[in-house]
Amino acid sequence: MSFSLTPARRRTAAAALTAALLVPLAACSSDDTRQDGNGSPASGSASTAPQANLTVLAAASLTDVFKTAGSAYEKSHPGTGLTFSFAGSQELVAQVSQGSPADVLVTADTKSMDKVRAETAAPTVIAKNRLVIATGKGNPFKVDELKDLADTKLKVVLAAPEVPAGKYSKKVLDAQEITVKPVSQEPNVRAVLSKVELGEADAGLVYKTDAESAKDKVDAVEIPDEQNAIAQYPAATLKDSKNAAAAAAFVAWLSSPEGQKILQDAGFQKP
Repeated sequence: MSFSLTPARRRTAAAALTAALLVPLAACSSDDTRQDGNGSPASGSASTAPQANLTVLAAASLTDVFKTAGSAYEKSHPGTGLTFSFAGSQELVAQVSQGSPADVLVTADTKSMDKVRAETAAPTVIAKNRLVIATGKGNPFKVDELKDLADTKLKVVLAAPEVPAGKYSKKVLDAQEITVKPVSQEPNVRAVLSKVELGEADAGLVYKTDAESAKDKVDAVEIPDEQNAIAQYPAATLKDSKNAAAAAAFVAWLSSPEGQKILQDAGFQKP
């Protein structure tokens, strides 16, 4: 038996069908956007996660520890990505001065940061470091103290004078009236470390954390506190950053208990 609906009945049936379809859709929407008691998205949901890709210009001596710190930060801050560019502080300052797009700057000395004061927010010192003498594994040339670096038979490599590590090296050597004739002067402290690692130099002045990062390839000869120099690492957001809030959050995190633990576990001193 066949039958046909009147126009009024057809409209009523269509309305009922539409209502039935909307019920599951509404339920899915409610599940996807979790809400708290006030009707706002719940804390930690995808809708409230910070969304920013930050570019961080960082001193070469921070290479290893910042890779660790970056992974930890991204894990605890979903939606934020960190891209690091490591180089000598003088190179980083030049990049900022030339307008290279970035969000955060971290140098290995306060003087470098001061050169771009007009381009940054107020810096915060996040860590300190100190120099050691890096030698080949087993210290084959028996380097025991700074004055041993004056031996002309020893191939010594230093960071260039314009690099923070080079400035610190000159400061400690001059204070002890030690004359060293390096076989090369490198653009950053990691290049100094690499020369010693590869056996292209017998010894070099690097940061304690650099020697620690390569302890399977080099030995570190400690320099007494009264003969040493302390390196300070200031961090600051760049005023031209398009992610100012996210950049400031990362800088603040570096001074947090979690950030400080990562830095100190790598051998950096408290700021």
